[in-house]
Parts: sequence; C-alpha cells; structure tokens
Amino acid sequence: MVIAAPRIWITRALPGAEETAGRLRAMALPVLVDPLLAVVPLSPSVDLDGVAALAFTSVNGVEAFARLSAVRDRPVFAVGERTARAAREAGFGEVASADGDVGALAALITARASGIGGEVLVPGALEPAGDLITPLVAAGLKARRLAVYETVERDPAPETLDQLGSLAAVLLHSPRAAGKLARVLEARPAPSLRALCLSPSVAAPLETLVQTGRLDSVTSAPHPTETALLDLLTT
Repeated sequence: MVIAAPRIWITRALPGAEETAGRLRAMALPVLVDPLLAVVPLSPSVDLDGVAALAFTSVNGVEAFARLSAVRDRPVFAVGERTARAAREAGFGEVASADGDVGALAALITARASGIGGEVLVPGALEPAGDLITPLVAAGLKARRLAVYETVERDPAPETLDQLGSLAAVLLHSPRAAGKLARVLEARPAPSLRALCLSPSVAAPLETLVQTGRLDSVTSAPHPTETALLDLLTT
C-alpha cells in the first residue's frame, strides 16, 4: 500500500494560490489548495488627474487596476518582485520594487519623493492589510487610496477540515487569512499543524492558539517574500 505524504495547505486567494502550488510541486511537495480568501473586483471610477505615480501592495491590486484603466505611462512602485513583475506584464514601463513589505515600499517611495511631482495613487484592497498612506503623507507627499478589489473570507471545505490532523503545514500570506484560520481552529483544533507565515504581522492572530494547544507552532519568514516563506519548509 502506498502511503501519501502529508500535504501542505495553501490558503491564499486564487489565482495566486495556484502559482504557489506550482512552486511547491516543483519542490516535489504535495499540496492542498483551499483558499481562505477570495478576491472580488470592484468598479470604481479612476481619476488620474494630478497623479504622478502608482503604488501597488499586491498582484491583485495590479490586476484589478489594469482592468479598470488603460493608462500605463505613470511610474510604478511595487511592494515586491512578484508585484513588480505583474506590473511589467500589465504594460507598465517604469517599475521599481521595494522587495519587502509595506514599510519597505513606503521607504522606497519617500526616498524618491523629490522626483514625484504630484499625487501617489495606491490602488488596492477595500480593507488594506497595511497602511501605506500615513508614512507617505508624513514625508510630505500627497497620497490617496483607491479600492479596486475586495477580499472576502471563505470557509475551508469539509474535506480540508477532516485532514487537519494529517497536514504537514499551512501557509499564510496575509493577516486576514491568518485571522480566518484562527477562528477555524478555535472550533477544530489541530495540535500537530505547523503554521508558516509571511511575516510577524501575519503570524500575530495565531500566537495564542499555540499557547492553548490548538496549533503546534507558528513561524514567520525572515523576509516577507514567498521564497523566504517556502524556505521554511526545508528548515
């Protein structure tokens, strides 16, 4: 009898979940794709008058904005290389990557503030995970958000809940997904499950579950990139 290897649960929203799954399969790791979040596009009007630059904190923001506007002549600041790549693929020619988190993105933009002759528009989620506007305004820049998509929570499939005790680990890319998982595990503890998180802010909603025995452990990636996150699977 062949015994299947424990699978790794990918909780991020589609289509990003499938990209992560592809990377894990390339590492010969079995996966379970069951997102705890879903992305719903919004349809706001896009006013770019006075906008000198765009800042994206996620691939979802790039894709949603690209569906709403054909403008590609503004310089783009991206939170990380995946988001930067999505912007280039969408047709933006001038793209700079912070290769980090929202704090790193704010630092990148403020370091180049003297070359930004107008407003910074931040297309993103209706409820963003991090605050990019405040540090930009504090640095003397004009900045505003534009909600181009909404992230909604979804329940895991019954089959996933039945496998909680046999999964190798669960990957969390956002505080919102971690918060949803925390509520799931309050009702369905998984004392042998390892939670691997993109950053300490993602890990925060899960910390008390370890103390109460509902989760085995919570580990944050040393750098907020998916490569660093996946490296936790081999350490």
